[in-house]
Amino acid sequence: MKSNTYVRRQNFGTATSLILGLFFLFSVLLPLISVMTNLKNADIPAIFSHPQTVPAIFNSLKVSLTATAFSIIVAFIAAWCVNRTGVRLTALFDILLVVPMLIPSISHGTGLIILFGDNGILKRLLRLHGSIYGFWGIVFGSMMYAFPIAYLMISDILRYEDSTPYEAAQTLGIPKKNRFFAITLPYLKKPMISVIFAVFTAIITDYGVPLMVGGMYKTLPALMYEETIHRMNYAKGSVFGLILLLPAIVAFLFDLFSGKDKVGNSTVKPFSVSGTRIKKAVAYILLTVIVTCVLLPILSFIPVALSADYPLDNTFSLRQFSSVMGDKSGLEYLGHSVIVALLVAFIGTLCAFLCAYLTARSKSPASGALHLLAITSLAIPGIVLGLSYVLFFNSTFIYGTFAILVLVNIVHFFASPYLMVYNSLRKLPPELEAVGATLGISKARLLRDVIAPQVRGTLAEMFAYFFINSMMTISAVSFLTNYRTELFALMLPRFDASQTSLVPPAIVALIILFINLLMKGIIGLLKQKFRRAGSR
Repeated sequence: MKSNTYVRRQNFGTATSLILGLFFLFSVLLPLISVMTNLKNADIPAIFSHPQTVPAIFNSLKVSLTATAFSIIVAFIAAWCVNRTGVRLTALFDILLVVPMLIPSISHGTGLIILFGDNGILKRLLRLHGSIYGFWGIVFGSMMYAFPIAYLMISDILRYEDSTPYEAAQTLGIPKKNRFFAITLPYLKKPMISVIFAVFTAIITDYGVPLMVGGMYKTLPALMYEETIHRMNYAKGSVFGLILLLPAIVAFLFDLFSGKDKVGNSTVKPFSVSGTRIKKAVAYILLTVIVTCVLLPILSFIPVALSADYPLDNTFSLRQFSSVMGDKSGLEYLGHSVIVALLVAFIGTLCAFLCAYLTARSKSPASGALHLLAITSLAIPGIVLGLSYVLFFNSTFIYGTFAILVLVNIVHFFASPYLMVYNSLRKLPPELEAVGATLGISKARLLRDVIAPQVRGTLAEMFAYFFINSMMTISAVSFLTNYRTELFALMLPRFDASQTSLVPPAIVALIILFINLLMKGIIGLLKQKFRRAGSR
């Protein structure tokens, strides 16, 4: 006869799987189905025959392919310099190179206008000609937005490459050039395809940068934003949304199926890098140039935000801060954003942890299906997710409340934190559950007292990821707020649409950056504390 503890453990897993399955059904699958069913209201031939539609699709492809290529080339150079040249201060470079991830994409467009706009700081200083608006403005803005994504992925690939084949090749006297083509390129091929898909998808589905510096050069996400937010044409938006889903779905399926070919190696031998002085000097120069280019548009916010009325009056003043935070309700909206971000971080981290535990620590058809549902959000651009929530939740009690903002952000950012803890949980000894069952420990207690402490550093990173992205997102939530639930980051499209002054969007971007840096600092100190406690 089965013990009460065994029955309780089985019931816990079944009930949790059922709840999470229903959660994904109502928060992911049904909203997406509502977008597809909304196509019946669209006059598809008329949409594609409209003079803006087809050019916007080709514009999106041209911009995305160009920005993806440049982003990956620059990110590869930066990652190689940090990981393979023996430079010092690698932790500092790692931080500086990903700072652009802490502000909304639309803010990168603002930074470009401050530097290279009609009255831009660098344009006047260097007496440059031409306009930042249009194709190249979107390319440069998209590069700044997508570069940190490419850098983190490539750096991770290089950091965990096994050095053993290189040592064997060196022993055999194989030249360095031949080692690169025979060992490095085959190793990088499949992971780099994943990087290309990830960066391309991030750029082609973004409307923040094109909205700011696109000018008359329309891309599909910007066109979708105008049709849905300004004209409330949800049928047309559904057509555009499904087109934008295609590259994301291709990337998702590639990662899903190529992941089956990956064989983990627990005996990876890290590289012992000792570059020459010339090699290090070149690496330092390249990294300095890249860091400067990455940070300059963000640093340009500071003199603008602290001016009385840039560019007419550049004297030091905090009057614009009080105007944004007081007269324009910024303080109220900031409070909304912090509350939503904290709720998303707490609830999202808990849900992702429970879901990852069920999929990583148990083998069943249900766990496989749950894993697939958990990573589905990787294939859904925020702008499409926001539209799907408008169509599905429009007549429900949560529409127009903070609850729907929390829900859409949890779903939007769920996959990455889930995969973080999923990979951590798979590394834990497989006997933990068996020992717990033998001792009569309930699964809930095992999770709280044994499993969670083992992955607390990962849980802290997950919390930060949910919080930071919820603070700066504008894509999905832009469809779902009203005057009572307005969020701080959504002041950016409002300011940028008016184009009356660059000061308010610079202030909003700086405040978001400060709060996100503060969160990163707190999580860093917390992880340090965990490491010290674990080493005792």
